[in-house]
Amino acid sequence: MDRGHDQNFKNLILDYPRQALAFFAASEAAEIDESVTITPIRQEQLKARLGDRFRELDVPLLVEWPDGRREALLFALEEETDPWRFSIHRLGHYCLDLAELCGTERVVPVVVFLRRSPVHPSSLSLGSEMTFYLQFQYLKCELAALPATDYEQSDNLVARLNLMNMQWSPADKVRLYARAIRGLLDLDNNPRRHAKYLDFIDSYAALTDNERMQYEQHFSEENEAMTGIVSRAREEGMQQGIQQGMSQGEARGTAKGERVILERQIRRRFGELDASTRERLDNATTEELEQWAENIIEASSLEEVFTQH
Repeated sequence: MDRGHDQNFKNLILDYPRQALAFFAASEAAEIDESVTITPIRQEQLKARLGDRFRELDVPLLVEWPDGRREALLFALEEETDPWRFSIHRLGHYCLDLAELCGTERVVPVVVFLRRSPVHPSSLSLGSEMTFYLQFQYLKCELAALPATDYEQSDNLVARLNLMNMQWSPADKVRLYARAIRGLLDLDNNPRRHAKYLDFIDSYAALTDNERMQYEQHFSEENEAMTGIVSRAREEGMQQGIQQGMSQGEARGTAKGERVILERQIRRRFGELDASTRERLDNATTEELEQWAENIIEASSLEEVFTQH
């Protein structure tokens, strides 16, 4: 699994567990209402108790009803970027380990496929020509096969944040991007998560310069709100850098704040940072970071960000 995508979806599930279950595992989540408690099982806890058998997938969620009429239900969610690397045997083994560890037979395996693939097994049967002795299957959410237009007005934030990962036509891309941004603004009132999931949307949208221009022209309200999010994040990053600078030297702290914001701006405009770009930022002086932060406003390519003016 791509560790960047893996971490993106871990964060998504941990920040919005109720919405994640409702979207990724709709058939099993219908009776999960606001009274239900959802608790992530920490990976460190699993590793300590499963030892060498531990398989780090994504986020197991324990769902518990307050009335006690039903036993707890354990959801084992895995994000798989590359469907060709998916192993149903590994998933089955992991679910059996979880069931034994938690003392339950109520386990729901859920796999979120980021990309489409013509082949990935949906069930596993072990046995002989006489009898099947072990049968295993899982819930599958293949994002790239879902029509984005079916979810562009959804009140499920996890669905809205994933519009760019669904199936869409090029003519709809900019509008769907705006719908994802609008969903983030309308369905979550936490400013800190706004900046976090603006990056999430941008990383999967990968708008071209022309598409971003269309967005700014036709969706001015969303764009203005998005600009405000970036500005607040910049101020917070600078403040964080200054606070760290009080103990480590003001210049170093300010540089860290500049670097954090510049990294975010580069990801928004040009996608994820490669190793050489990250190294360049890590070794930059405060003056260089300030110059590059000015350059990125009008830069049309990553090269132009680092051009001396």
